[in-house]
Amino acid sequence: MHRSRVYAVIIDAPTSTAARAAQFWAAALGATAGPFPPAPQFTSLHHALPGLVTAVQAVDDAPRIHLDFETDDVAAETARLIALGAQEVSQWQECRVLRAPGGHLLCVLPVESDPDVFREQATPWP
Repeated sequence: MHRSRVYAVIIDAPTSTAARAAQFWAAALGATAGPFPPAPQFTSLHHALPGLVTAVQAVDDAPRIHLDFETDDVAAETARLIALGAQEVSQWQECRVLRAPGGHLLCVLPVESDPDVFREQATPWP
């Protein structure tokens, strides 16, 4: 058995427009924008969506919004989502990038939230 939950909403913006996108989304969501030092391509949007990490990510691709799923077993969660119809697109560090039916991207990553929050909010899967 493994557990997972939606952990983050990520707003992907082309690198050339990411700073402006972060300013816009911070203002639109009533959030405070700030750097995320471990991964400089991210700008955190603090307190944008209660209960979820929200950030703008500078990408070398088209603008989009994607979800991050955190899990205590990346391989099992990836397999579960593939069995539901997703396709694996790539891997970035420990994260698996998938494309859901309909074309939306999502990422599967190891647990990043506080262990108590994860335990309380994650869904167990057989």
